[in-house]
Amino acid sequence: MRAISIANPGGPEVLTPVEVEVPRPRDDEVLIRVRAAGVNRPDILQREGRYPVPPDASPYPGLEVSGEVVLAGRAVTEWRPGDRVMALTHGGGYAEYCCAHEGHCLSLPRALDDIGAACIPETGFTVCYNVFMRGALAADEVLLVHGGSSGIGSMAIQFATALGSRVVTTAGSDEKCRFCESLGAELAVNYREADWEAAIRDHLGGNRVNVVLDMVAGEYVNRNLALLARDGRYALIAFLGGDTTSVSLRPIVGRRLTLTGSTLRPQTTAEKTAIRDRFRELAVPLLENGSIQPKVHGVFSLDDARGAHECMEAGMHMGKIALSTD
Repeated sequence: MRAISIANPGGPEVLTPVEVEVPRPRDDEVLIRVRAAGVNRPDILQREGRYPVPPDASPYPGLEVSGEVVLAGRAVTEWRPGDRVMALTHGGGYAEYCCAHEGHCLSLPRALDDIGAACIPETGFTVCYNVFMRGALAADEVLLVHGGSSGIGSMAIQFATALGSRVVTTAGSDEKCRFCESLGAELAVNYREADWEAAIRDHLGGNRVNVVLDMVAGEYVNRNLALLARDGRYALIAFLGGDTTSVSLRPIVGRRLTLTGSTLRPQTTAEKTAIRDRFRELAVPLLENGSIQPKVHGVFSLDDARGAHECMEAGMHMGKIALSTD
């Protein structure tokens, strides 16, 4: 099969098409004929050598795919050959075939094609876990999403508004802000042009937000804490603004704030299955009725994974980037 190898840590040019053996699924895994794969920022970090690959994972990048099951391990009970699925993978998605644990797969929603479905698992599970399972966002509460035009941000806006929550967000251009508002955000602030903290305070009329989904960190941390309401929850998922900062603890104590953080890949197999189950309960009906729609900025061929990474690193995309094996 064709797969994309990382020859050495470096820029997009190190992504190299190679011919390798088709992987064999473990007893609790399925082998998927990949039709499309989502591109995510952890793929870039892996390419750069800054996202260590777990010893039991595929060495090839790619954390989410869609396609057909072609082989099921002998302990698999949920799937059979011919089933169309989208799946969270333990790496290896940039390939024509990929293995996934049976508990990390979902039936392909009727409303989605292969490209759209491949853009769901990594971002969808991340939002479900951090915003709803850990952040406990409720209807009528306010969610602040940073990077609202990203894959995760666009999923969070749609997911939260579809379940009756309010969303405010930040993005890096006026065009990206309008994109966020088209997804349901009631306020999108261009952080390059305005004081987003002040703009959100003004919009909320002195009220605060209940949950923050933050992929920036750095100097954003204290500003996020200042915006959180009593019993607010702060979910940190990345460090685009730096992983070190000085934090005032007074808001945490004074307003009973909860700080939490996670990344998806290090979760155990059972934990990822629990996230899949919750996502299936909350989000799949919304995918089926069109309340959540993956927003795909661009589709590249598998052999042009380099172009997909260059597109993501340019920072101009809105929504997701995908690879197609067709």
